[in-house]
Amino acid sequence: MAITISVLDQSPIYPGETPEEAFLHTIKLAQLSEQLGFRRFWVSEHHDSGQVAGSSPEVLISHLLAKTERIRIGSGGIMLQHYSPYKVAENFNVLASLAPGRVDLGVGRAPGGLPRSTQALQQGSFEPSSLTDKIIELEKYVHNRLEEDHPLAGLKAGPIPGTPPEIYVLGASVASAEIAAGLGLPYVFSLFINGDQAVALEAIETYRNNFETSPGKEPRAIIALSVLAAETEEEAKELAGAHKLIRINLASGKTLTVATREQAEEFTRQSTEDYTIEEREPEITKGTKASVRQQLLALSSASGVDEFIVTTNVQPFDKRIRSFELLHEALAEVPAEA
Repeated sequence: MAITISVLDQSPIYPGETPEEAFLHTIKLAQLSEQLGFRRFWVSEHHDSGQVAGSSPEVLISHLLAKTERIRIGSGGIMLQHYSPYKVAENFNVLASLAPGRVDLGVGRAPGGLPRSTQALQQGSFEPSSLTDKIIELEKYVHNRLEEDHPLAGLKAGPIPGTPPEIYVLGASVASAEIAAGLGLPYVFSLFINGDQAVALEAIETYRNNFETSPGKEPRAIIALSVLAAETEEEAKELAGAHKLIRINLASGKTLTVATREQAEEFTRQSTEDYTIEEREPEITKGTKASVRQQLLALSSASGVDEFIVTTNVQPFDKRIRSFELLHEALAEVPAEA
Protein backbone atom coordinates (compact mmCIF):
# COMPACT_ATOMS: atom_id res chain seq x y z
CA MET A 1 0.00 0.00 0.00
CA ALA A 2 1.45 3.37 -1.04
CA ILE A 3 1.61 5.87 1.81
CA THR A 4 0.71 9.55 1.47
CA ILE A 5 2.24 12.06 3.87
CA SER A 6 0.67 15.30 5.08
CA VAL A 7 1.98 17.65 7.77
CA LEU A 8 0.57 19.21 10.94
CA ASP A 9 2.56 22.12 12.35
CA GLN A 10 1.75 23.67 15.73
CA SER A 11 4.07 26.69 15.38
CA PRO A 12 5.98 25.84 18.57
CA ILE A 13 7.89 28.63 20.32
CA TYR A 14 11.06 27.07 21.70
CA PRO A 15 13.17 28.65 24.48
CA GLY A 16 15.06 31.62 23.08
CA GLU A 17 12.70 31.98 20.09
CA THR A 18 10.04 34.60 19.36
CA PRO A 19 6.53 34.11 17.94
CA GLU A 20 7.75 35.79 14.76
CA GLU A 21 10.45 33.14 14.38
CA ALA A 22 7.94 30.38 15.07
CA PHE A 23 5.72 31.59 12.24
CA LEU A 24 8.68 31.93 9.86
CA HIS A 25 9.45 28.28 10.60
CA THR A 26 5.84 27.33 9.84
CA ILE A 27 6.00 29.15 6.49
CA LYS A 28 9.26 27.41 5.57
CA LEU A 29 7.82 24.02 6.53
CA ALA A 30 4.71 24.62 4.39
CA GLN A 31 6.90 25.51 1.41
CA LEU A 32 9.15 22.50 2.02
CA SER A 33 6.10 20.23 2.29
CA GLU A 34 4.95 21.46 -1.09
CA GLN A 35 8.40 20.94 -2.62
CA LEU A 36 8.53 17.38 -1.26
CA GLY A 37 5.13 16.56 -2.73
CA PHE A 38 3.24 16.08 0.54
CA ARG A 39 -0.57 16.23 0.18
CA ARG A 40 -1.66 18.79 2.76
CA PHE A 41 -0.30 21.13 5.44
CA TRP A 42 -2.42 21.83 8.52
CA VAL A 43 -2.00 24.23 11.41
CA SER A 44 -3.38 23.89 14.94
CA GLU A 45 -5.33 26.09 17.35
CA HIS A 46 -3.97 26.77 20.83
CA HIS A 47 -4.83 29.57 23.25
CA ASP A 48 -3.18 31.36 26.16
CA SER A 49 0.12 29.55 25.59
CA GLY A 50 3.67 30.81 25.66
CA GLN A 51 4.87 27.65 23.91
CA VAL A 52 2.63 27.71 20.80
CA ALA A 53 2.07 30.68 18.48
CA GLY A 54 -0.89 29.40 16.45
CA SER A 55 -4.00 30.82 18.11
CA SER A 56 -5.84 31.82 14.91
CA PRO A 57 -5.62 29.11 12.23
CA GLU A 58 -7.89 30.95 9.79
CA VAL A 59 -5.50 33.91 9.64
CA LEU A 60 -2.43 31.70 9.38
CA ILE A 61 -4.04 29.54 6.66
CA SER A 62 -4.70 32.64 4.56
CA HIS A 63 -1.04 33.63 4.76
CA LEU A 64 0.19 30.12 3.97
CA LEU A 65 -2.09 29.87 0.93
CA ALA A 66 -0.45 33.05 -0.37
CA LYS A 67 3.02 31.63 0.29
CA THR A 68 2.39 28.32 -1.53
CA GLU A 69 0.94 27.33 -4.88
CA ARG A 70 -0.43 23.77 -4.92
CA ILE A 71 -0.47 22.04 -1.54
CA ARG A 72 -3.75 21.86 0.38
CA ILE A 73 -3.76 24.07 3.49
CA GLY A 74 -6.10 23.56 6.43
CA SER A 75 -6.89 23.50 10.11
CA GLY A 76 -5.94 20.73 12.46
CA GLY A 77 -8.32 21.85 13.78
CA ILE A 78 -10.85 24.58 14.49
CA MET A 79 -12.15 24.16 18.05
CA LEU A 80 -15.79 24.44 17.02
CA GLN A 81 -17.20 24.32 20.55
CA HIS A 82 -16.14 27.96 20.96
CA TYR A 83 -17.58 29.40 17.78
CA SER A 84 -20.61 30.04 15.63
CA PRO A 85 -20.73 27.44 12.82
CA TYR A 86 -22.01 30.20 10.57
CA LYS A 87 -18.95 32.40 11.13
CA VAL A 88 -16.56 29.46 10.71
CA ALA A 89 -18.30 28.63 7.41
CA GLU A 90 -17.92 32.23 6.25
CA ASN A 91 -14.21 32.28 7.12
CA PHE A 92 -13.48 29.07 5.26
CA ASN A 93 -15.69 29.94 2.30
CA VAL A 94 -13.59 33.08 1.89
CA LEU A 95 -10.42 30.98 2.01
CA ALA A 96 -11.84 28.45 -0.45
CA SER A 97 -12.76 31.28 -2.83
CA LEU A 98 -9.24 32.73 -2.60
CA ALA A 99 -7.60 29.34 -3.24
CA PRO A 100 -10.09 27.04 -5.01
CA GLY A 101 -9.63 23.33 -4.30
CA ARG A 102 -6.89 23.84 -1.71
CA VAL A 103 -8.68 24.37 1.62
CA ASP A 104 -9.36 21.80 4.37
CA LEU A 105 -11.55 22.47 7.40
CA GLY A 106 -10.54 20.14 10.21
CA VAL A 107 -12.83 20.40 13.26
CA GLY A 108 -11.74 19.36 16.75
CA ARG A 109 -13.56 18.80 20.01
CA ALA A 110 -10.76 19.77 22.43
CA PRO A 111 -10.79 23.19 24.09
CA GLY A 112 -7.39 24.18 22.70
CA GLY A 113 -6.44 25.76 26.00
CA LEU A 114 -7.11 25.95 29.72
CA PRO A 115 -10.39 26.94 31.45
CA ARG A 116 -9.48 30.64 31.44
CA SER A 117 -9.19 30.83 27.64
CA THR A 118 -12.33 28.72 27.18
CA GLN A 119 -14.24 31.19 29.33
CA ALA A 120 -12.91 34.10 27.28
CA LEU A 121 -13.68 32.44 23.94
CA GLN A 122 -17.23 31.55 24.95
CA GLN A 123 -18.02 34.89 26.59
CA GLY A 124 -21.59 35.91 25.77
CA SER A 125 -22.48 32.48 24.37
CA PHE A 126 -25.54 30.81 25.87
CA GLU A 127 -26.13 28.10 23.27
CA PRO A 128 -25.38 24.63 24.71
CA SER A 129 -25.21 22.90 21.31
CA SER A 130 -23.35 19.60 21.10
CA LEU A 131 -20.31 19.26 18.85
CA THR A 132 -22.30 16.95 16.56
CA ASP A 133 -25.07 19.53 16.19
CA LYS A 134 -22.52 22.23 15.42
CA ILE A 135 -20.78 20.14 12.76
CA ILE A 136 -24.16 19.39 11.14
CA GLU A 137 -24.93 23.12 11.09
CA LEU A 138 -21.44 23.92 9.77
CA GLU A 139 -21.79 21.46 6.89
CA LYS A 140 -25.17 22.95 5.91
CA TYR A 141 -23.64 26.44 5.74
CA VAL A 142 -20.50 25.32 3.89
CA HIS A 143 -22.57 23.55 1.21
CA ASN A 144 -25.40 26.12 1.21
CA ARG A 145 -28.01 23.48 2.14
CA LEU A 146 -30.26 25.00 4.80
CA GLU A 147 -33.65 23.31 4.79
CA GLU A 148 -36.71 25.31 3.84
CA ASP A 149 -38.11 24.83 7.35
CA HIS A 150 -34.86 25.87 9.07
CA PRO A 151 -35.33 28.86 11.41
CA LEU A 152 -32.79 30.78 9.29
CA ALA A 153 -33.96 29.52 5.89
CA GLY A 154 -32.48 31.55 3.06
CA LEU A 155 -29.35 32.51 4.97
CA LYS A 156 -26.08 32.03 3.07
CA ALA A 157 -22.54 31.90 4.44
CA GLY A 158 -21.14 34.02 1.64
CA PRO A 159 -19.21 33.92 -0.49
CA ILE A 160 -20.32 30.57 -1.91
CA PRO A 161 -17.14 29.05 -3.41
CA GLY A 162 -17.18 26.87 -6.50
CA THR A 163 -15.28 24.22 -4.53
CA PRO A 164 -16.27 24.17 -0.84
CA PRO A 165 -13.65 23.46 1.83
CA GLU A 166 -13.40 19.79 2.77
CA ILE A 167 -14.61 19.09 6.33
CA TYR A 168 -12.75 16.58 8.53
CA VAL A 169 -13.66 15.42 12.04
CA LEU A 170 -10.64 15.22 14.36
CA GLY A 171 -10.51 13.15 17.52
CA ALA A 172 -8.55 10.83 19.76
CA SER A 173 -11.20 8.36 20.93
CA VAL A 174 -13.72 5.82 19.74
CA ALA A 175 -16.46 8.34 20.55
CA SER A 176 -15.05 10.83 18.02
CA ALA A 177 -14.92 8.05 15.42
CA GLU A 178 -18.62 7.41 16.01
CA ILE A 179 -19.38 11.11 15.47
CA ALA A 180 -17.49 11.19 12.17
CA ALA A 181 -19.11 7.94 11.01
CA GLY A 182 -22.60 9.14 11.89
CA LEU A 183 -22.05 12.36 9.95
CA GLY A 184 -20.54 10.59 6.94
CA LEU A 185 -17.41 12.76 7.07
CA PRO A 186 -13.68 11.99 6.77
CA TYR A 187 -12.01 11.18 10.10
CA VAL A 188 -8.56 11.92 11.55
CA PHE A 189 -7.43 10.00 14.64
CA SER A 190 -4.81 11.93 16.65
CA LEU A 191 -2.44 9.19 17.77
CA PHE A 192 0.13 11.78 18.86
CA ILE A 193 -2.39 12.93 21.50
CA ASN A 194 -3.95 9.63 22.55
CA GLY A 195 -0.72 7.61 22.39
CA ASP A 196 -2.49 4.24 22.38
CA GLN A 197 -2.24 2.42 19.05
CA ALA A 198 -4.82 -0.18 20.10
CA VAL A 199 -7.39 2.59 20.64
CA ALA A 200 -6.47 4.07 17.26
CA LEU A 201 -7.10 0.77 15.51
CA GLU A 202 -10.41 0.31 17.35
CA ALA A 203 -11.50 3.84 16.45
CA ILE A 204 -10.68 3.37 12.77
CA GLU A 205 -12.56 0.05 12.68
CA THR A 206 -15.55 1.62 14.48
CA TYR A 207 -15.53 4.48 11.99
CA ARG A 208 -15.57 2.19 8.97
CA ASN A 209 -18.17 -0.19 10.40
CA ASN A 210 -20.58 2.58 11.32
CA PHE A 211 -20.04 4.98 8.44
CA GLU A 212 -23.27 6.55 7.23
CA THR A 213 -23.11 5.91 3.50
CA SER A 214 -24.83 8.14 0.99
CA PRO A 215 -24.27 8.93 -2.70
CA GLY A 216 -20.74 10.24 -3.25
CA LYS A 217 -19.59 9.44 0.29
CA GLU A 218 -17.30 6.69 1.52
CA PRO A 219 -15.22 6.32 4.69
CA ARG A 220 -11.86 8.09 4.59
CA ALA A 221 -9.63 7.68 7.63
CA ILE A 222 -6.30 9.36 8.38
CA ILE A 223 -3.96 8.92 11.34
CA ALA A 224 -2.07 11.91 12.77
CA LEU A 225 1.12 10.94 14.56
CA SER A 226 4.48 12.21 15.78
CA VAL A 227 7.35 11.19 13.53
CA LEU A 228 11.05 11.86 13.95
CA ALA A 229 13.55 10.66 11.36
CA ALA A 230 17.28 11.13 11.88
CA GLU A 231 20.57 9.93 10.46
CA THR A 232 21.00 7.38 13.27
CA GLU A 233 18.84 5.67 15.89
CA GLU A 234 20.89 7.34 18.61
CA GLU A 235 20.30 10.82 17.19
CA ALA A 236 16.57 10.18 16.86
CA LYS A 237 16.39 9.07 20.49
CA GLU A 238 18.34 12.11 21.63
CA LEU A 239 16.19 14.53 19.63
CA ALA A 240 13.01 12.97 21.00
CA GLY A 241 14.38 13.74 24.45
CA ALA A 242 12.33 13.34 27.57
CA HIS A 243 8.98 14.42 26.13
CA LYS A 244 5.97 13.51 28.26
CA LEU A 245 2.24 13.68 27.76
CA ILE A 246 0.22 14.76 30.79
CA ARG A 247 -3.40 13.63 30.72
CA ILE A 248 -5.91 15.39 32.96
CA ASN A 249 -8.94 13.22 33.74
CA LEU A 250 -11.91 15.31 34.86
CA ALA A 251 -14.70 14.10 37.11
CA SER A 252 -17.17 14.78 34.29
CA GLY A 253 -15.46 12.10 32.20
CA LYS A 254 -13.73 14.54 29.87
CA THR A 255 -9.97 14.36 29.34
CA LEU A 256 -7.38 16.91 28.29
CA THR A 257 -3.81 16.24 27.21
CA VAL A 258 -1.08 18.83 27.79
CA ALA A 259 2.66 18.79 27.19
CA THR A 260 4.06 19.72 30.60
CA ARG A 261 3.39 19.22 34.29
CA GLU A 262 3.35 23.02 34.63
CA GLN A 263 0.45 23.29 32.17
CA ALA A 264 -1.42 20.59 34.07
CA GLU A 265 -0.90 22.42 37.35
CA GLU A 266 -2.11 25.68 35.79
CA PHE A 267 -5.20 23.89 34.45
CA THR A 268 -6.05 22.55 37.87
CA ARG A 269 -5.55 26.01 39.36
CA GLN A 270 -8.08 27.47 36.91
CA SER A 271 -10.59 24.61 37.06
CA THR A 272 -13.23 24.07 39.72
CA GLU A 273 -13.79 20.43 38.72
CA ASP A 274 -12.29 17.41 40.46
CA TYR A 275 -9.52 15.73 38.49
CA THR A 276 -6.65 13.25 38.41
CA ILE A 277 -3.36 13.60 36.53
CA GLU A 278 -1.69 10.81 34.58
CA GLU A 279 1.81 11.01 33.07
CA ARG A 280 2.41 8.99 29.91
CA GLU A 281 5.16 8.36 27.39
CA PRO A 282 4.29 9.95 24.03
CA GLU A 283 3.85 7.76 20.98
CA ILE A 284 6.66 8.84 18.62
CA THR A 285 7.55 6.97 15.45
CA LYS A 286 11.29 7.57 15.46
CA GLY A 287 14.56 6.25 14.11
CA THR A 288 16.48 6.17 10.84
CA LYS A 289 14.56 6.54 7.62
CA ALA A 290 14.64 2.76 7.21
CA SER A 291 13.14 2.05 10.62
CA VAL A 292 10.59 4.88 10.31
CA ARG A 293 9.54 3.47 6.93
CA GLN A 294 9.09 0.03 8.47
CA GLN A 295 7.00 1.40 11.36
CA LEU A 296 4.74 3.42 9.06
CA LEU A 297 4.21 0.49 6.71
CA ALA A 298 3.31 -1.72 9.69
CA LEU A 299 0.78 0.82 10.98
CA SER A 300 -0.66 1.27 7.50
CA SER A 301 -1.07 -2.50 7.15
CA ALA A 302 -2.67 -2.86 10.59
CA SER A 303 -5.10 0.05 10.15
CA GLY A 304 -5.77 0.04 6.42
CA VAL A 305 -4.93 3.75 6.45
CA ASP A 306 -2.83 5.07 3.57
CA GLU A 307 -2.44 8.72 4.67
CA PHE A 308 -0.60 9.96 7.73
CA ILE A 309 -0.56 13.54 9.00
CA VAL A 310 2.85 13.97 10.58
CA THR A 311 3.89 16.38 13.30
CA THR A 312 7.56 16.79 14.23
CA ASN A 313 8.25 19.16 17.10
CA VAL A 314 12.00 19.15 17.67
CA GLN A 315 14.73 21.72 17.80
CA PRO A 316 16.96 23.02 16.35
CA PHE A 317 14.87 23.87 13.31
CA ASP A 318 17.32 22.38 10.82
CA LYS A 319 16.77 18.98 12.47
CA ARG A 320 13.03 19.36 11.95
CA ILE A 321 13.65 20.17 8.30
CA ARG A 322 15.99 17.20 7.95
CA SER A 323 13.44 14.86 9.53
CA PHE A 324 10.88 15.70 6.83
CA GLU A 325 13.48 15.32 4.10
CA LEU A 326 14.45 11.88 5.42
CA LEU A 327 10.80 10.90 5.68
CA HIS A 328 10.30 11.84 2.03
CA GLU A 329 13.37 9.83 1.05
CA ALA A 330 12.22 6.86 3.12
CA LEU A 331 8.83 6.59 1.42
CA ALA A 332 10.23 7.33 -2.02
CA GLU A 333 12.25 4.14 -1.57
CA VAL A 334 9.22 1.94 -0.78
CA PRO A 335 8.94 -0.79 -3.45
CA ALA A 336 5.79 -0.60 -5.61
CA GLU A 337 4.51 -3.94 -4.24
CA ALA A 338 4.62 -2.56 -0.65
